[in-house]
Amino acid sequence: MSNSHPLRPLASVSEIDHIHLLSEQLGALVLGEEYSDVTFIVEGKRFPAHRVILAARCHYFRALLYGGMKESQPQAEVCLEETRAEAFSMLLNYLYTGRASLSSAREEVLLDFLGLAHRYGLQPLEDSTSEFLRTILHTNNVCLVFDVASLYSLSALSAACCAYMDRHAPEVLNSDGFLMLSKTALLTVVRRDSFAASEKEIFQALCRWCRQHVDGADTQEVMAAVRLPLMTLTEMLNVVRPSGLLSPDDLLDAIKTRSESRNMDLNYRGMLIPEENIATMKYGAQVVKGELKSALLDGDTQNYDLDHGFSRHPIEEDGRAGIQVKLGQSSIINHVRLLLWDRDSRSYSYYIEVSMDELDWVRVVDHSKYLCRSWQNLYFTPRVCRYVRIVGTHNTVNKVFHLVAFECMFTNRSFTLESGLLVPGENVATIASCASVIEGVSRSRNALLNGDTRNYDWDSGYTCHQLGSGAIVIQLAQPYSITSLRLLLWDCDERSYSYYIEVSTNQQQWTKVVDRTRVACR
Repeated sequence: MSNSHPLRPLASVSEIDHIHLLSEQLGALVLGEEYSDVTFIVEGKRFPAHRVILAARCHYFRALLYGGMKESQPQAEVCLEETRAEAFSMLLNYLYTGRASLSSAREEVLLDFLGLAHRYGLQPLEDSTSEFLRTILHTNNVCLVFDVASLYSLSALSAACCAYMDRHAPEVLNSDGFLMLSKTALLTVVRRDSFAASEKEIFQALCRWCRQHVDGADTQEVMAAVRLPLMTLTEMLNVVRPSGLLSPDDLLDAIKTRSESRNMDLNYRGMLIPEENIATMKYGAQVVKGELKSALLDGDTQNYDLDHGFSRHPIEEDGRAGIQVKLGQSSIINHVRLLLWDRDSRSYSYYIEVSMDELDWVRVVDHSKYLCRSWQNLYFTPRVCRYVRIVGTHNTVNKVFHLVAFECMFTNRSFTLESGLLVPGENVATIASCASVIEGVSRSRNALLNGDTRNYDWDSGYTCHQLGSGAIVIQLAQPYSITSLRLLLWDCDERSYSYYIEVSTNQQQWTKVVDRTRVACR
């Protein structure tokens, strides 16, 4: 009996892929006179080429070689100005083979190669070259790479260069490359809040740059980038004044600003390390105030109980007590995470302040009038600080504030605040968000918050309370500014319900936000 089913060969042999042969064979034509019909002259060197290959690979060459101009003539010779021969040779090899060896090229050739990719609109090549350059940044080349990236508006490469310079600011200031920066690139670097060098070092580096770029107008604009009020009086008198690059009025204005302003209102610079907790020993952070200091920054958020695994301080009316963390260096932060001790149902109230000098403190989070529990995800306007202190103001069980973990960082994630409270963009009444049901009857404690909206019946999968007595109460981990609620009423038969919803921040004063007492809902 014959089998009428068609044969189905294995996928590995049903498709022929000889791209590597194509690349090798086309690559054999590079710089060869055979079959060539156009010659490029770069820095006096002749590069024979095949116009149909170049036109197929690049829109620029298609327009140049088939656009009806003189370059379209058979055996035309095309002179390319402002082009380096070594970089152009790499480009031709890439156009013929789709390959380029970046690791073997000198840095200046790589930058010329990147420039050609940009000039000729070869976006994939530009992206790949930029990506490679990001991996080889170091103190001696980052300024040159940044200048080129700025010139070609390569945002990802520019951002990588800026991030590198931020992390190595003192070394960059003393590099030869810093003196070669264009004025535009220079100002972009030193105006960044995250360019975390001392103002004295920045001033001295800008002085060297000005001596190398003699232009009075440039000098004035460049020196305006120095944040004079951040310098000490001694530095202004003994370093800035003798340079003659800033007027006496500028110095007097800076002294006046420093003496009359709050310390935390000065335009400080700070280290910026996005999306990474900097309150760790790795970054030199330490707990300098509070009891049981060693537990707070150890990263252990699982092993704690009534006796260990937390830091604490007594709750006092004057607020002098607290838990204080000193960061390894002045840093820009806008996000703090706390783990309040949560092995029972207790709640805490607290506030958080930041400072540069331990004298002038700015409150960035104030939950002193709210009941909070477990993990706290807190956001605020970015601040430069060296010290962070958490002050507990209330514990529903006793007069001690217990803190299991502390994290702080700068985040690029978008967030919205309303009167200092986070406006969540997702459901926060979940177990993952540390919400809990503190009043109501259920066979499973968190049936209301576990996200299961399918598996429920007469016996399980719901939370209830007796009509006319009690309520169902959910405590969110922290105060939020919310505008919407969703309920799933039990609907395994035809019954309907009427209800109302109230919200509170302290379980004492309640505000009615939904009233369905006269509506049959299901």
